[in-house]
Amino acid sequence: MSFDDLPANLRTTFVPPPRLLMGPGPITCDPRVLRAMSYQLIGQFDPSMTACMNETMALYREVFCTRNEWTFLIDSTARGGIEACLISLLAPGDKVLIPVFGRFGHLLVEIAERCGAEVHKIDISWGEVCDPALLEQHIIKVQPKLVALVQGDTSTTMCQPLADIGRICRQHGVLLYCDATASIGGNELLVDEWNLSAVSVGLQKCLSGPSGSAPVTLNDDAAAVIRRRKHVEAGLRTADHIAGAGQRIGSNYFDLGMIMDYWGKERLNHHTEATSMLFGARECARILLEEGQQKVIERHMLAGKALALGLQAMNLALYGDQQHRMHNVVGIWIPDGVTGDAIRSSMLHDYGIEIGTSFGPLHGRIWRIGTMGYNARKDAVLMTLACLEQCLLRAGHKLSPGAATAAALEAYGAVG
Repeated sequence: MSFDDLPANLRTTFVPPPRLLMGPGPITCDPRVLRAMSYQLIGQFDPSMTACMNETMALYREVFCTRNEWTFLIDSTARGGIEACLISLLAPGDKVLIPVFGRFGHLLVEIAERCGAEVHKIDISWGEVCDPALLEQHIIKVQPKLVALVQGDTSTTMCQPLADIGRICRQHGVLLYCDATASIGGNELLVDEWNLSAVSVGLQKCLSGPSGSAPVTLNDDAAAVIRRRKHVEAGLRTADHIAGAGQRIGSNYFDLGMIMDYWGKERLNHHTEATSMLFGARECARILLEEGQQKVIERHMLAGKALALGLQAMNLALYGDQQHRMHNVVGIWIPDGVTGDAIRSSMLHDYGIEIGTSFGPLHGRIWRIGTMGYNARKDAVLMTLACLEQCLLRAGHKLSPGAATAAALEAYGAVG
């Protein structure tokens, strides 16, 4: 078939429709990140390229609040960062303890099982977080090598406190891995102070970027575990390379030891760096640090508060333990008599605004609205509330017109 014989839609460039992404992620990308990603490629061993890699590592040490040498990018979505950490830290038969309080805790369980680990779960009611004392009881009983958990689980909007858990894991000689994809940038994350052994994240939430790059950081204990499983590909290996005594990591692409050799001084080739994503990831970190981390967290806190107050003023009930809600995602019970998917469809097709539902037992029962990264701003909050109000009025939901935006504006005005 010739090009001219293809259907008309296949012969034109795809141009996405304009959307305001106010769901649980991805979010509307910061234009400065898109601009950075549009720059022309350079070779992966060009001095400018390796300098950019080193600069990106330095920037993300600041983002993670760490001095960890091994702070770098995995060329993958956030899920790839999770898998890289778990498959590199867990050898078959290792014990791992995982508190599950939402969909992404279940994801950690599945990935750990695929690593061949002996998985022990702590099931927490959705809408709550794990009590550190309960976790310590299970650590004493199970004696795991690793505790793996999610800081901010967007499926439930809950944010797990980590300071006490990090202290407990360190006292018991247990590694602590954290998936902070949905929380970093919008919520406090102090990697060194909280004794986090390994953390992986993504760009597509509060860091204002696209999915496709997964920043990770490893402390010395985690790096040592990975180095004991060191492997160098035969096509690169020299007499100076000594294999680790531990079992080889079960993935080539997600072998963090090999990726560390690529980002480290030796620059051992592992894969062709996703150059455009590197440029974008660097800009995400630069933008966050330019604004100031505490200011970014406060901006997310204010946007989330204003949104929540507006939703409550719309006669809607918030989901979950509000003391432990993430700053950047609000869950709302879908009111009786309203079809949740119909409201989401109207928001998308009539107003160009995306909001989400949830997964599993919460699918179709709650909406999730995010105020993340570039969208954690007053105009996005007000527009979302005003359009949702119109959708709910048309669906017959009883509310006081104008009360939602008034409540949100009062929240913003309260801080000047």
